[in-house]
Amino acid sequence: MSLSGGRCLQSWKSSLTCLFKVLRGLQEELLCHKDTHVSVLEVSHRSKDFGDIIQAAEKTVRELLNVPSNYRVVFMQGGGTGQFAAVPLNLMARTGKADYIVTGSWSAKAAKEAAKYGQVSEVVPRSERYTGVPPASTWTLDPQASYVYYCANETVEGVEFQSVPEVPEGVPLVCDMSSNFFTRPVDVSKFGVIYGGAQKNIGCAGVTLVIIREDLLGSPLPICPIVFDYAVMDKNKSLYNTPPTFAIHVMGEVLGWVRKEGGVQEMERRCLEKSSMIYSIVDSSGGFYSTVVEPGSRSRVNVVFRVGGKGGDEQVEKTFLDEAGKLGLLSLKGHRSVGGVRASLYNALSVKDARRLADFMVSFKEQHGA
Repeated sequence: MSLSGGRCLQSWKSSLTCLFKVLRGLQEELLCHKDTHVSVLEVSHRSKDFGDIIQAAEKTVRELLNVPSNYRVVFMQGGGTGQFAAVPLNLMARTGKADYIVTGSWSAKAAKEAAKYGQVSEVVPRSERYTGVPPASTWTLDPQASYVYYCANETVEGVEFQSVPEVPEGVPLVCDMSSNFFTRPVDVSKFGVIYGGAQKNIGCAGVTLVIIREDLLGSPLPICPIVFDYAVMDKNKSLYNTPPTFAIHVMGEVLGWVRKEGGVQEMERRCLEKSSMIYSIVDSSGGFYSTVVEPGSRSRVNVVFRVGGKGGDEQVEKTFLDEAGKLGLLSLKGHRSVGGVRASLYNALSVKDARRLADFMVSFKEQHGA
């Protein structure tokens, strides 16, 4: 589930239960933000009131991820797709070439975009079907690369890295964490750049969180648009142009909720409980439910599977989705490129809601299994 209405397993009523205080507070602030007498949507981005909002959001990001002092936190626009361009535009000038570990649709798109700005080596060749992260022993990483890039979690295929890749000394590691940001602790010091769109786990669509090591600032390609220039955005404290003020406020409030719930350690515990619950049913179904994702690469936040036997049965899957929808288990249809079912278990989705899906899967197999 996401606050922006993205992939979820539950009805709107149930999602209110999960983050009720945050959503209720945001609703009230649409009319009046604290004692300003105006909507949070009307607060000037140059005002002290918004200054307090964005500073609080950055502080919470730093606290939750233990961001080192030599890293900058900026709030940008353009989503993860915008960063497909921003990363090479800011970093490619180092040597003119970069390595991309392609393990799914999003990293493939990022590599294609980056190729406009330099020489891109796809360390893991593209495939018609991505089923896991190939062993690091099969990679050839260039010690002269400007950076090494990977996507921590591929939402379409349900493939997730379970550890941070090792890269040649001195080569910055760049990671797209759009779909698993704040679902587990992260050693930020291992990265040059981390980024993620907010809409999956940490807010609503419209803002992209970027964490950059300070020594990587200031050497963009000459063609880099100024709104994508990390150094400019950092120097102006994300206020070079009008930022997505409301989306930043939502992020701050959601991350405040994460902190109150126990931080990223607790989010990781819940994430593992939810995903293990669903995978155990898939694995014990005798083939009625199936997944092609290798066990060591299974996503904790996007469980992708087929229904009705190996390879799936489209009619059985349609029945599955129809019956699930009647129970308020929504947006379970898999991406058109892979089909089947995709259960997205983002932070806002409770263990109780995952249990509802698990119970439904058990009962559905009993009724429709051979």
